[in-house]
Amino acid sequence: MYVKPKKNLGQHFLKDLSIARRIAELLSGHGTYRNVLEIGPGTGVLTQFLLPQTAYSVKVVEIDHESVVYLRETVPALQNRIIEGDFLNLKPDYFGDEPFAVIGNFPYNISSQIFFRILDIRDRVPEVVCMLQREVAQRIASGPGNKDYGILSVLLQAWYDIRYEFTVEPEVFNPPPKVHSGVITLRRNAVAQLACDERKFTQVVKAGFNQRRKTLRNALKPLGLTEAAADSRFMDKRAEQLSVADFVHLTTLMEGGKGGEG
Repeated sequence: MYVKPKKNLGQHFLKDLSIARRIAELLSGHGTYRNVLEIGPGTGVLTQFLLPQTAYSVKVVEIDHESVVYLRETVPALQNRIIEGDFLNLKPDYFGDEPFAVIGNFPYNISSQIFFRILDIRDRVPEVVCMLQREVAQRIASGPGNKDYGILSVLLQAWYDIRYEFTVEPEVFNPPPKVHSGVITLRRNAVAQLACDERKFTQVVKAGFNQRRKTLRNALKPLGLTEAAADSRFMDKRAEQLSVADFVHLTTLMEGGKGGEG
């Protein structure tokens, strides 16, 4: 049986087994999880290197019915481990109440949505290993002062330690994408709760980067600047110059608190 890559699902099937093995080996067990969920296994190229790892219990979630049929026919070890559906719309009870790592070759067209979903359930997901469009991977892993640094960088780095692992050439996929891919790892940090309102934090980060060429004084003006925020050292900077800790401090000022400026 042949599974034809579907453009509407953003499918680019990895062909290089050495890269698949390398991605699988990036799972570290950080956070002492035992369960692993692979998003979008396709034809199981990465899956075949996950299943033999006895330290983990692996399940896969796949939206493409043709791929599900293929996996059931060709990978007997996946019986009862395939969740047919959309990761973005599933409740995270695949492993009961236990934590689980997420791994996969994320479809380019929904990779940001996958990360926002992971943020929603971050206390269940201690580790993420994924391949996605290189520019997005670089953005997520970038630090302050870098032009790639943006909304996802800050929101994810608030909760995860992130590392850019390696770049993948287009030629190792079927069909080859028009861009390079990047592999990154995210490992949950020790932050249990931000020192500010999380919803307000997200609002401030998004507002700052949505007009990233403007100073924060102008970019955040629609949110209503408190006196403490307006007088702070952050106002004459641009969003890309602020660290996660700076955004937390700024959010406390936007809430009307004194918030140390670190």
